[in-house]
Amino acid sequence: MLFPGSVIDLTIEKPAAGGRMIARHDGLVVLVHAAIPGERVRAVVERTGQGVAYATTMDVVEASPDRRTGIGDWACGGNVYAHIAYARQLELKAQVIADALSRIGRVTLECPVRVTASPEEGYRMRARFHVRGRTLGYFREGTHGMCDPAITKQLLPDTCRLVSELSDRVGDGGFDGVTEIELSENVPASERALHLELNRPSIPQGLDELAKLPTVVGVSASFGARGQGGQAPTRRTVIAGGTPCVLDVLDLPVPGSVAAEGDAGVAPVQVRLQHHAQAFFQANRYLLATLAGRVVSLVPAGPVVDLYAGVGLFAASLAASGWTSVVAVEGDRAGAADLRANASPFGPALNPIEMAVEWYLAAHPVPAGSTIVVDPPRTGMSKDASAAIAAQQAERVVYVSCDVATFARDARKLIDAGYALAHLEAFDLFPNTAHVEAVAVFARA
Repeated sequence: MLFPGSVIDLTIEKPAAGGRMIARHDGLVVLVHAAIPGERVRAVVERTGQGVAYATTMDVVEASPDRRTGIGDWACGGNVYAHIAYARQLELKAQVIADALSRIGRVTLECPVRVTASPEEGYRMRARFHVRGRTLGYFREGTHGMCDPAITKQLLPDTCRLVSELSDRVGDGGFDGVTEIELSENVPASERALHLELNRPSIPQGLDELAKLPTVVGVSASFGARGQGGQAPTRRTVIAGGTPCVLDVLDLPVPGSVAAEGDAGVAPVQVRLQHHAQAFFQANRYLLATLAGRVVSLVPAGPVVDLYAGVGLFAASLAASGWTSVVAVEGDRAGAADLRANASPFGPALNPIEMAVEWYLAAHPVPAGSTIVVDPPRTGMSKDASAAIAAQQAERVVYVSCDVATFARDARKLIDAGYALAHLEAFDLFPNTAHVEAVAVFARA
């Protein structure tokens, strides 16, 4: 019987989703942090429950040749793979995808998933910093303990200097009531926008001064009551200074686009995208254009419905690449506002709709022969959305997923509805973390 505080010797077997590794102790599954498959480690048990124990490596008895040293705090900001050599990280992420599809989706892959690599440092364009008391930083894994974002090396040096300035102002008491700060920057890091979440009924004086910091183009803030006991929230969002949107102009590598057909010498497709500090946007500056271009290349000519469209990364990329009938649906207010702005250059070729995906599908049948593009949140498609998509007459579903478990669940639903998994690859948008982005094509069987 294991108890919190027990110290046990383990041989690590394989990776689990979420960053831990799987081992066994007297038949009990143990999920272990800071280990690598093949290693022998001594670990301390954190907790137990539902037939599983959770532990963290204390000592490495027999190290993997893929173990890296001098990586700082592995638990800071989801940096749970940082102790693993990068090539091995990609292998483990491919295994995690295959395992989830096998266990949850009942799909056996014939070959390993190809994972496109990313530079490990300075890749991150979006980040959320927590403010606790007079400290600003990331949470350490599984806790509310704080750590310095700079040690993860996910941010560019100039971004770290801005975060240090914000941290100094938090330490000086200048951010009373602020609980979180979201930062968004463009690919060249020439523009940065901030959004602050407050737990007070009004914004403090001086937030407009943040818009005067180098490269900061604007600051917004949300404040007011969050709603309790069934009461509706009374929160407001205001612009405290500048315009809290950054602008990117991407050159997309889309050799199979409609615009490129019959013209081998066509220039790369260019797409203009604004994104607000509050709006969801893919976070990896090095793989952003590659991911968008790859999704476009997987969509055949014909009508397209882009669900969970965000600011329009895929929808605008399709329209810029020559698609003439694209509908983009986004329910989040900030994302939908950016979507409308990003769709405006394309006229009737790109129709932006601010509406929950479930509501849209209930009222608008997808034309037969269409392609549906979905990029849902980590929770995957809702039950109503997946049922509605399964009932459509779309020929193809291009699914972009940031969570392997919900992707595997939704894959099973699509397969049961008559689709076949025709293509699968992945992109390492968050090096040194346990996250991986899967891109799949489901075609009518």
